[in-house]
Parts: sequence; structure tokens; C-alpha cells
Amino acid sequence: MLVLSGCRSLWFSGPYRTPAVVPPRIVDFHCHTAGIGAGGSGCFVSPAMQGSMKFGLYLKSFGTSLEELQREGDSRIIDLISERVAASGTVDSAVVLALDGVVDDEGRLDRDRTQVFVPDEYIAAQVVRHTNLWFGASINPLRRDALERLDWAASHGAVLVKWIPPIMDFDPSDARLEPFYRRMAALRMPLLSHTGKERAFAGSRDELGDPGKLRLALELGVTVIAGHVGAGGESEGEANIDRVARLMGEFPNLYADISALTQANRLGKLRGALANPAIEGRLVYGTDYPLINTALVSPWYFPLNLTRAEMARLSSIENPWARDVALKQALGVPPDVFARAGSIVKADYRKPSSPGGSP
Repeated sequence: MLVLSGCRSLWFSGPYRTPAVVPPRIVDFHCHTAGIGAGGSGCFVSPAMQGSMKFGLYLKSFGTSLEELQREGDSRIIDLISERVAASGTVDSAVVLALDGVVDDEGRLDRDRTQVFVPDEYIAAQVVRHTNLWFGASINPLRRDALERLDWAASHGAVLVKWIPPIMDFDPSDARLEPFYRRMAALRMPLLSHTGKERAFAGSRDELGDPGKLRLALELGVTVIAGHVGAGGESEGEANIDRVARLMGEFPNLYADISALTQANRLGKLRGALANPAIEGRLVYGTDYPLINTALVSPWYFPLNLTRAEMARLSSIENPWARDVALKQALGVPPDVFARAGSIVKADYRKPSSPGGSP
């Protein structure tokens, strides 16, 4: 034990930066939900995903069960998100993300190739029931009515559009997306797009998570948030996180969120993002909930940066959002990262009194 303690002292480097007080009214830019279609939500999870061990893990991390959803409806997950955010004492609100699917050659949803589907109409209807939740839309830009869906989302309070190209199966650099990007820019609608490897689903086309594929959107004036800072994998022989940093040198309209950067499969990526001068001033807070509420994330994974007492204290925090903020604060995430949401979303967060209609 004495030898192990001595080795730890030898290698202990402390937090990435000096911890500082976090600001009030933190917004989580990256919060997922899901559903099985219970209560008429329109959500679904593919048989392949339901048959994987991840399905049960995700239900547990959401704080629910298949039986409870069947009994109370998919909205139970939304209610639990709102309750946990409110109880956190640190996070003021969260952007709850819809998730569109794969589309066929005619621009219609291809259910057979879609792993998880969470419709915009459902999220828009749910968030108006909660004062601490915002609508994050998701629209596959190859849908035949993509522009109409984008306009509908904007008129129903969407504060951003979320993509996971590796599972939605489209290329963000496709020239056919130019009208969609131009409409996004006109609407001042930010794009939150997954970058890097994708391992949360049953299968993924990782080449579509190349941050370089977001260049067209950036050139057309879209404010882009690179999910996870590209932390994971390489594209064309270059680390994806380095590709994000290089693009930031060219485009002031590119940001990145720090969601998933404390996960066991991305250890060291948060340190790298905070240390890179090209990324300075471009990071925004996000959690990738519900993954922060799984064994993938633990303060005990940082013995070289946190003391044993700190790791024990952080691990004792039950609320997932409170624990996530406290862990990232202890590691040295600066206050501006927690406070940047307002400078990216050029909206006053007004919500419609009723979701009404459908795209």
C-alpha cells in the first residue's frame, strides 16, 4: 500500500486547470431521451438495439424500466429529466434532443434502417410542459420535406438541430444539403452534430463523423457545435479532435461541446481540449445524458488529477447533473464553458404556449 501511494504521488498532476466557481443558470446543450412508442409518442427503438445489452443499461440510466414506460408512457423519461435537472442545484435547464432516422431514396423515413427514432413533434409537445427544458430538433436533411420541417421546428421553439450522421446515414458534406444549410443560416439555427467515433448504438458509419465534413455548413454561415469535440478516432490519418481545432482556426462560427469527455473511453480528451489554444473560448457545456449516469463516467477514473477525498466526495453526489458539473469543475473546466450557451443560441428561449400541428 505504501508503495502504491508513493507511485500515485509521483505521477499525480492535479486538475487540468485551477478549479473556479461555476456560474449560475447553466444550460446542458446535449441531453438525449428515447422511447418505445408508449403513450403515442411516435418514438421507437429498433429490434437490434432492443436486443443489445445497451438497451437495458439505457433504461436504467434514465431511471425507468420497460414495464414503467409501457404503463405510463414515454413521457415518463421526459418528466424524470426535468425533475433531475431541477434537483441538481447547478444546471438550470437542458436541451432535450429529438433524433431523426435514416431516409430512403424517396426522402421518407426508413424504419428498417433506423436504430432509434425520437420525433420532433413529440419533443416539441413535451418540453412545453416543463419550464426547464428546451426543444432540440432533429431533421435528416435528405428528407423530401426537410425545409418545411426546419421551418416548423423553428416556429415551435427549437433552439438547435441535432444530427448523428454515422447512424442517420448521410454525409454532411453532400452538396445537396446546401439549401438546408442556407435556411439554417437564415433562421440563425445552430447545428449540433456528432463528431468522431460513435459507439452508443448497435452499428455506425464512423467515416460520416469526420469533422471535416462540416466545412460546407460552416462556409454557408451556419453556427456549428461539434459534439464531443471530435474526441475519438481519426479521419484521413488525422485525429478528429485535431481536425476540429484546425477548422476553428478558419471559422469563428465553429464551437464544440464537452459532452462525453469524462467517459472511460475518452479519458484524456477533456485535458487535450482545454490545453489546445485553437479551441480556447469555443467550448460549451453538455452532458450526453443519460451516459453520465452510467459506469462509463466516474470520478474514480481520475486518480492522477483528483485526490482520493475528492473522488469520494464527487462519487457520493447522487444527482447526475450535479455530479457531472462538480466533476468537470474539479478537473478545471473554466466558468466560460458553463456560461457560453447564451452566446451561441441567438434566441430568447421563448416557448410557444402550445406545440400545435405537425411538419
